[in-house]
Amino acid sequence: MSVSYAERYRGELPSFKEMTEKFYKKEVSVKDYKGFSGFFGSYAQRGGEASMLRLRMNAGQITKEKLKFIAESIEKHQVDKIHFTTCQTVQLHNLNAASVCEIMEAAVDAGIITMGGGGDFPRNVMCSPLTGAQKGEYFDVMPCAQAAADYLMGLVGTVKLPRKLKVGFSNCPENVPHATFRDLGFAAAADGTFTVYSAGGLGNNPRMGLKVAEHVAPEKILYYIQAMVETFVTYGNYENRGKARTRYMQETLGEEGYVKAYNEKLEEVLKKGGLDIRIPAAEFTKKGDGSTASGSRIMEEKYDGLYTVSYHPIGGVPGVTKIREIYETIKDMEDVELRLSPDEGVYIVHLTGDEAKKVLAATEDSAKTLFQTSVACIGASICQVGVRDSQALLKNWWRRNRKMASQTAFCRRSIFPAAPPPAAPIRSATSDSTAA
Repeated sequence: MSVSYAERYRGELPSFKEMTEKFYKKEVSVKDYKGFSGFFGSYAQRGGEASMLRLRMNAGQITKEKLKFIAESIEKHQVDKIHFTTCQTVQLHNLNAASVCEIMEAAVDAGIITMGGGGDFPRNVMCSPLTGAQKGEYFDVMPCAQAAADYLMGLVGTVKLPRKLKVGFSNCPENVPHATFRDLGFAAAADGTFTVYSAGGLGNNPRMGLKVAEHVAPEKILYYIQAMVETFVTYGNYENRGKARTRYMQETLGEEGYVKAYNEKLEEVLKKGGLDIRIPAAEFTKKGDGSTASGSRIMEEKYDGLYTVSYHPIGGVPGVTKIREIYETIKDMEDVELRLSPDEGVYIVHLTGDEAKKVLAATEDSAKTLFQTSVACIGASICQVGVRDSQALLKNWWRRNRKMASQTAFCRRSIFPAAPPPAAPIRSATSDSTAA
């Protein structure tokens, strides 16, 4: 984590505390507070009586140190609801004014920055959750995702974007983090390079990203990120927030016009230089100890004798004591960490067979049926802009249909295929094909 932006962020925290205290005293409107607090990764919940805090987990990676911090924060501040999000972050809910400020400040020392977690800023960089462990991956994209996250954090609060900017990295054709649907997506290729997609996104008027580059060396990714930022600043819509996301530039510029505009910015950035990164050599040394494990939630890694355990709390909402339980289970296990997934689950990686069995037991409350793995946002009972209470819908359906659902076979889509699936066709500026 860059010391420069961390210290800059610390300097901003007193203003958040002051504004938050005014908000809870009803001296600041919900609208004005929302416009201010998003920069800090926090929003008031529906009703204006509690706050949410979004902890950025770059590339979905949760080290044991960060997991310990989350567990301690939950206990110290009596947090009663947490949520794993589809953007691979951890949200803490129902916080009072003092708690949201204290957790936000303490998080910096744990290597967690909430800055830019909301508002019109670069958001949490997404990544294939099992990169570096997955059989059949093209290459480990985690170092690139982490470098991108660090670079984008340096832009938070220094560049005025029309709306939020989401960047993602995928390690194989399965494309778990949907790199082809992002504002900027890097899809790993078999030759050790990236294919780059731009101006994509879901939501209203969804668009596949346009292919803007191929055979991009991992060392060059920051040039493509900076070109995306400059293209968005130049051609994005600052007047109409409903059409301010990058995908609308495909409409205003046309597909070929957008690709041309992006590559013009890229050429300018490449000429300036100075954004090359160094990809560290892989140094993973842990090996299996001869113990084995198997089960519907246990997957073999590319490293002999090591395993991953999947854990999907229903609705992406684990019990608040579960974080401590998982931490206590893995704290003495070598090289073990958590990886958040875009489907609101989490993977515990780099386990020996015996370690996998212990983690499996600690996460026995995981989803057991296909329906239980449904993705559900936090819902309108908490979210200011929520339309439906998706969490309640999921729980109520499950209660009413438990008997029927218990007879449904748990169909888990393996993200450890024996061999990489064939690449799906990708839409480009000159093609009408689409990616899965």
